[in-house]
Amino acid sequence: MNAQEVKDNTLVGEHVVLEPLTLAHAPALSIAVCDGELWQLWFTKAPHPDNMNDYVSQALLDEQNGEALAFAVRDRHSGQIVGCTRICHWQQHHRRLEIGHTWYAKSVQRTAVNTECKLLLLSYAFETLAVIAVEFRTHIQNEVSRQAICRLGANQDGILRNHQILDNGTIRDTVVYSIIDSEWDEVKMGLRNKLNVHRLHTHIN
Repeated sequence: MNAQEVKDNTLVGEHVVLEPLTLAHAPALSIAVCDGELWQLWFTKAPHPDNMNDYVSQALLDEQNGEALAFAVRDRHSGQIVGCTRICHWQQHHRRLEIGHTWYAKSVQRTAVNTECKLLLLSYAFETLAVIAVEFRTHIQNEVSRQAICRLGANQDGILRNHQILDNGTIRDTVVYSIIDSEWDEVKMGLRNKLNVHRLHTHIN
């Protein structure tokens, strides 16, 4: 399956819409990344707003190479573009991929946005792309990200020591997690329950 053949699939949820990424999204993404100055956070790979065109162009190049599917995240309630996420390292022969390159404007962090984005992407991966494993990776010192990945229902596979040299010169150990196809039904149920709890809480308040 070629990435271009599935690129036009917009993934729609109650809270978010995942739109296939284009250069037309770059101005809105430059605004979103300024909400919290995300490029200054050591544990993220969010681009500087001035480099957004290059960031999007690289994502689109990865798509052309059949290795990725990139999405802009639109908040359905506000209508604003609030972040970016990506299916990457797509190994079609081995039927596995990674969900990564994810960042959200500070104003939508710790909301239903991330939960529903993951539900949409995982559903797409397991049910449309028919993968047998989805991987997540994060910095070993990023405890917030590690806890969030575990809450999804992913299991830790291991640690890649001295995995990457970051822009600031420090060396990153990367923690690898995964969800496999036999676990997907249970994980999906858990994500839907989290969204139901959020919906109930929102209605009460």
